[in-house]
Amino acid sequence: MTESETAEHLRGYTRILADVSATGRRLTRGELDERRALGKRAAEAGHSLRELVRLHLSATRTCWPEGTRAAAVGGMLAAVEQAIDAFAEGYERAQYLAVRQEEAARREFVDDLLYGRSDLGRLAERAERFGLVLSRAHAVAVAEGPEAYDDTAPVTRRVETALITRFGDRRVLLATKNGRLICIAPGDQEEVLAYFAGQANGSRVAIGRPQPGAGGVVHSYEEALSTLELADRLNLREPVVRAADLLVYPVLMRDRQAMADLVVDALGPLRAARGGAEPLLWTLEAYFASGCTAAEAARRLALSVRALTYRLERIHQLTGSNPADPVHRYTLQTAVIGARLLGWPTEEI
Repeated sequence: MTESETAEHLRGYTRILADVSATGRRLTRGELDERRALGKRAAEAGHSLRELVRLHLSATRTCWPEGTRAAAVGGMLAAVEQAIDAFAEGYERAQYLAVRQEEAARREFVDDLLYGRSDLGRLAERAERFGLVLSRAHAVAVAEGPEAYDDTAPVTRRVETALITRFGDRRVLLATKNGRLICIAPGDQEEVLAYFAGQANGSRVAIGRPQPGAGGVVHSYEEALSTLELADRLNLREPVVRAADLLVYPVLMRDRQAMADLVVDALGPLRAARGGAEPLLWTLEAYFASGCTAAEAARRLALSVRALTYRLERIHQLTGSNPADPVHRYTLQTAVIGARLLGWPTEEI
């Protein structure tokens, strides 16, 4: 800190102490406001509060009036406390305002980045401020928990601190949007998103594929959102799902009407079963997920093997397709996937 800066930050301080020593008065409102204003300017100049407090205490020791009566010492110390407290208040207000402005700027940037229709050139310029280089590929992970995430939530701060501690300056951006926690990382640093997923425990995390260019972030983000929806519709148990592992499902849904026709034709007769189609649909899901092993499927459904076998026979009777027959199995399994994707039988298709 230069001599001129030191003099500016201490402006009027020694005069106040001398006056208080002589009169025993308290600081006036104007003097307190001036100390706050000086604290604000010191924060904006980038000086540390610890350094500034030490500067005030050093000045107090240097200018302490000789011969100060013992009775006046209390008043002097009270004045020092008032002056430094007002200075620190102005400093902290400036810091708080700067943080809020930075958070607002980051939220605005993230909204524009994930909106997908912003000016990409201007967006790339702003990205540098937040540690992203949009000319390279990026991947996005999205965490969705039982409660909405926001910027000030303890879990958000915890995850951010963990990422910074583990990876330091890896050009990673953490943000919240629509109640979800979002992590944006360079596409060649998969370990960052995997670590993020581990820290966001208690949530389901979807990871989009790396996408190149300035629009790559929004493409990966939208892919992660679609993957979250797919995982929910398919009742997947995994806490972490990757878009790359579920690419077959969007392919199956490209012709929605054809898929709807398959579901109705292959599984529609299950509605005639006692209890409706849903229990038998669960049975098919568990059977296919267990590699068509009746004992494992029964365990997953908490049924006896005999009860499961009865259900499979009932499905065969109603649909005319035998789940154990490789010829019929593919059609039934594809129809079951389509049913989950379309919300059947809860939703009409």
